[in-house]
Amino acid sequence: QVQLMESGGGSVQAGGSLRLSCAASRDISSSPYMTWFRQAPGKEREGVAAIYRGGRSTYYASSVKGRFTISVDNAKKTLYLQMNDLKPADTALYYCAADEVDYGLDASAEFGYWGQGTQVTVSS
Repeated sequence: QVQLMESGGGSVQAGGSLRLSCAASRDISSSPYMTWFRQAPGKEREGVAAIYRGGRSTYYASSVKGRFTISVDNAKKTLYLQMNDLKPADTALYYCAADEVDYGLDASAEFGYWGQGTQVTVSS
């Protein structure tokens, strides 16, 4: 059973940066499509950024485009999310998911693998 474990969350002031990581417990080359999601209290889950590990194609939600960058290190089996110019509206639980199907940013999709999440809190 593959496990995804996120890290790197924390509390920052508006305008600050954080880098999230999502490490896979073993090879997940069969699930090359990976997405970062977030969910704030009382709000629906939102797809933030997605990547195809084979060709490095990326997708971003309009709310984070230009501020967040998704990347992957296949050798380390780790997905990253570099978050710059953070805003209070970015406060949420962030978690990663992986699948063999390209679901992109679809928050209703049934990804095969999910992490437990890491909390990001941005204060004004």
